[in-house]
Amino acid sequence: MTRDDTGGGGPALRTAGLGKRYGRVWGLHDCTLTVPAGAIVGLVGPNGAGKTTLLQMIIGLLSPTEGYAEVFGVTSYAHSAATLARVGFVAQDHPLYRDFSVADMFHLGRAMNPGWDQALAQARMAALEIPLERKVKTLSGGQQAQVSLAMALAKRAPLLVLDEPVASLDPIARLEFMREVMASAASTGLTVLIASHVVAELERLCDWLIVLAGGRVQVAGPVDDLLAGHRLLTVPRAAGDAGLPGIPVHRTDSDRHATVLVRSDPAEQAALPHPGWQAEPVGFEQLVLAYLQRPAGALVIPESARAEARPGPAPKAAIR
Repeated sequence: MTRDDTGGGGPALRTAGLGKRYGRVWGLHDCTLTVPAGAIVGLVGPNGAGKTTLLQMIIGLLSPTEGYAEVFGVTSYAHSAATLARVGFVAQDHPLYRDFSVADMFHLGRAMNPGWDQALAQARMAALEIPLERKVKTLSGGQQAQVSLAMALAKRAPLLVLDEPVASLDPIARLEFMREVMASAASTGLTVLIASHVVAELERLCDWLIVLAGGRVQVAGPVDDLLAGHRLLTVPRAAGDAGLPGIPVHRTDSDRHATVLVRSDPAEQAALPHPGWQAEPVGFEQLVLAYLQRPAGALVIPESARAEARPGPAPKAAIR
């Protein structure tokens, strides 16, 4: 499957004002994103940040309270066959029928998915030396994860969504699983959305980043643009945020100095207003942790990503 097959050059994922309320509490609120086709997207946030809520609305397992989500231009609806067919999904617990054989699981996948690629599923098992006649309950955790991934890929869906897929795996199984994901993305132009707590893993894999905290998007955009648009300043502790060259994201004070992560236009980063101040590039993990630790408040999204993500009117079919 090529990128033209999956979206004709349009975005892989688009959400506009997407939100879900559970009683009086918002699990996710005012989520607006535009993710390009072919991106490898890392979704990171603490427990309760809204990651699973967002993923379940994207894949069509949950209905939004407000706004809408689109996958390659098709609005996602809960329990819609058209929505489910466009997304391959691997959950953290890799839900499989324990008394089924691998062949039984593939038979079920073929019955439920019109675009099912049996040859692909079987070839992946052969490459991993997982016999089709083996019962699921006799497989290791890593092998079960690989069966779940094979089923998601055999759907031939243009978007692959992974919700903490390697959280329970040992380091070797984790490496093998993610190697298979990246190989599939490289060979097919697949768009991948990975939710994970392992920041180092996301740094190695992803070219796009979404940080959620408190049910809101804190920052989103291409990783290279985000890193270029932030820097780490060391300033006297007495220096106020109002004098900083950029928008402060997170500040840590010591006895004499303060370390501040600021967002600013890369074109305006050459000079600092005071000669004693120091500036350093920001790393991926520093960026993620700064946005996770900042006080809950208004969204902080680089203007390039904000302009790209600005929604138009909702599709008529999405308004209920």
